[in-house]
Amino acid sequence: MSPRPERPRRQPVARHGILKSPHPLSQVLAILAAIVAVAVVSTTAVGAFYVWDAARAVQAAGVSIGGDDVQLPPTLGEIEGGANILVVGTDSCEGPNAALSGACQAGDTDGERNDVTMLVHISDQPRRVTVVSFPRDMIVPIPSCTGPDGTQYSAMSGQMLNASYMYGGLTCTVATIEKLTGVDIQFAAATRWTGVIAMSDAIGGVDVCVADDISDSHTGLNLTKGEHTLKGVEALQFLRIRHGIGDGSDLGRISNQQQFLSSLVRKLQSEGVLGNPATLFNLANTAISQVTADPPQVVLSKSLANPQSMVQIAMAVRSVPYQDIVFVQYPTVYATGGSRVDPVTSAAKVLFDALANNQPIQLTGSTSDGYGTEVVGEATPSPADPGATPSPAATGDAGATAAAPTPTQEAVQLPSSITGQTAAQVTCTVAQR
Repeated sequence: MSPRPERPRRQPVARHGILKSPHPLSQVLAILAAIVAVAVVSTTAVGAFYVWDAARAVQAAGVSIGGDDVQLPPTLGEIEGGANILVVGTDSCEGPNAALSGACQAGDTDGERNDVTMLVHISDQPRRVTVVSFPRDMIVPIPSCTGPDGTQYSAMSGQMLNASYMYGGLTCTVATIEKLTGVDIQFAAATRWTGVIAMSDAIGGVDVCVADDISDSHTGLNLTKGEHTLKGVEALQFLRIRHGIGDGSDLGRISNQQQFLSSLVRKLQSEGVLGNPATLFNLANTAISQVTADPPQVVLSKSLANPQSMVQIAMAVRSVPYQDIVFVQYPTVYATGGSRVDPVTSAAKVLFDALANNQPIQLTGSTSDGYGTEVVGEATPSPADPGATPSPAATGDAGATAAAPTPTQEAVQLPSSITGQTAAQVTCTVAQR
């Protein structure tokens, strides 16, 4: 592997506590997959009652994200057209989350913030999925928002992205990302800390790879070089770790999370999960309990708090080829001082124009803007997987960027400043060097 180029190091950033938010997409994907399965097996009277009862509970918990609370037309098939779903992970001191944070126990916190923010774009036919991660420390304009208590906040020209949830909850974070990207967001979800522990246990763990021994005193995570199946607290630790991997920044943590999610996607598409009714009912029970908990650990927009909508969305993505599921980081540069990052809107425009025009995209950069992961191989779906298609043959060495998708039109070459990976790429987390 070629030496890593030198780059400015980020300065330590004030944190709300040692524990950080779990990665929310793991919960949302599990919710979607689980409810699809519930719908499939609901031909029995017990299954039908479960779907009806779950639908009432989930719909009652929905929150408004403004003018985009449009319900999908009723159908048993997949959604028509594309969809944009914003998923955020927040820090919180409510309920069981307080026990997970020293800052919460010490009273050293300032509101609830979105420490993880991701936009999930599902294209129209042919189906492709692009997941864009936005760094929590990125300085962005935040529009005027109304807080949950009715407080009015004026528009701000430059604040850290993770302040948007504190000012106006899920609605404000949606508006902030819409302003930054120009994307119309129809669905949204927010999750808190404890859900990832329950969901990773319910799914039986997720396989991850580390290229070196990792030991991090901040999270208490210690992993030896090689492959591991993580669930429970270890899965939470893996998703929040940044010290001890890559360059020690949030950018390295994002690529680490992308490795986890790529592995999760492969597992959710495998027969071992989607073909096992017992596992799926367990996932459904766990996911719904997170939505209906007091206080709720998963919050859904009204447009998403409908099991039928979830089914339609999940059916649209259930068999997308691995190489057409792409995880990218919104491009940034370090701000003065190195403790924050600024958006690179010119590079981001290439990405969002391609998505708006339903064009396939091709990664040209590395897997990580924070040197957090490296490619070690390529995943090949099992012939038994739902909708499995042959993976393109591996080309070049294992460290090459993603293999070209198989579109009917030419792929848009993304600027190298947009880093990430596809679900077809098997990556390993790299220790801090």
